[in-house]
Amino acid sequence: MASDKRPAGAGKTGPGSKGDTDPRDDDLERRRRELEAKLATRRPGRLEGEDKGQTRSVSGYAQAFRLSSEFIAAIAVGIGIGWVLDRWAGTSPWGLIVFLLLGFCAGILNVLRAAGLVGEFGRGGKRSDG
Repeated sequence: MASDKRPAGAGKTGPGSKGDTDPRDDDLERRRRELEAKLATRRPGRLEGEDKGQTRSVSGYAQAFRLSSEFIAAIAVGIGIGWVLDRWAGTSPWGLIVFLLLGFCAGILNVLRAAGLVGEFGRGGKRSDG
């Protein structure tokens, strides 16, 4: 019926043919192990299957984005309040200048709080340096 027209040795490296290994497969396996050893010596701090460096950089980018967005948002809110106050009270440009500076200070305070360098005000926590 159907004739087997495969090249010699084709299909003989599957799961059922573990006994008869090809010398080329052994050579390929040996070269793969040598390459892995060379790579391990060039990257000694990185273990197999462990990729914490990338997750650290991603979380670092996320924190940097959060801090910068909080800072910019505080300045934008200060500018907005100052502009509205100037239009309403006719004190242009003093309301804008004052609230820009207040927004800048609030932005710095928000960044320091988010980074954990300044404690929350009014939390009721006791000082330990007492």
